[in-house]
Amino acid sequence: MSSAARHPLLVLVGPPSSGKTTVGTALAGRLGLAFRDTDSDVEAATGRRVADLFVDLGEPHFRALEEQAVATALDEHDGILALGGGAVLSAVTRERLTGYTRAGGTVVWLDVDLASAAERVGLGRSRPVLGLNPRATLRTLLAARAPLYAEVATVTVTTGGREPGEVVDEVAAAVPAQAAP
Repeated sequence: MSSAARHPLLVLVGPPSSGKTTVGTALAGRLGLAFRDTDSDVEAATGRRVADLFVDLGEPHFRALEEQAVATALDEHDGILALGGGAVLSAVTRERLTGYTRAGGTVVWLDVDLASAAERVGLGRSRPVLGLNPRATLRTLLAARAPLYAEVATVTVTTGGREPGEVVDEVAAAVPAQAAP
């Protein structure tokens, strides 16, 4: 990231159903900032839904698009940024995030327990990485990704069993005072 680049005020990471979009949108609204989601960026760039990209082109292709979307958003966006749940799987993305935090950025890991995540995912949602057995896949995903979220996060906020407003309040408290509008 160049010194002239704008940077997000705050970056949200976490697994599917942790509340990144809900919390990010509400926090951005509260602070009068723009909200950006890298999954939406990938969809806008390709004209295809994330789930379709997984099925039609495979996860490695999607992850390459996601890695570029994260790099672009970290360089361009100055509001609240939410990353796709699997963005931390990329070592390059993790390094970009740790560089962002070394420069004073805040990365909030929205941590969610299995029971809450499974309830939120439901059966009607399109979550491509959860496959045929969402609960078992989610259990494995949460365990495997937790160390990666912890590696990049400067703050951890638990979202399971909590109302969105309560989570937004806690995340808002993590916004650097000198950076808040």
